[in-house]
Amino acid sequence: MIRRRRPLLRAAAVGGAAYYAGKHVGGQREAEQEQQMADLEAQQPDEAPPAAAEPAPSMDDKVKALQELAQLRDQGILTEEEFTQQKQRILEG
Repeated sequence: MIRRRRPLLRAAAVGGAAYYAGKHVGGQREAEQEQQMADLEAQQPDEAPPAAAEPAPSMDDKVKALQELAQLRDQGILTEEEFTQQKQRILEG
């Protein structure tokens, strides 16, 4: 009976060792995959790509905006300084 137990004991030990080795290698693979995914996520930008730029306003649009600004200045709603700042912004844009 003792001799019968040894092969079973040996088989159990070998099987247990193989099971542990398989889990250990699988754990390493899983850790490597997690690291690769983290690296890929770090490479991706946090923000979405910018939307298409709006077309530049035409000269007619700029003239119209300047006329409206002049009316606001003449009515006293805008100061001369505010008018100048807004005019510069319209002319640059």
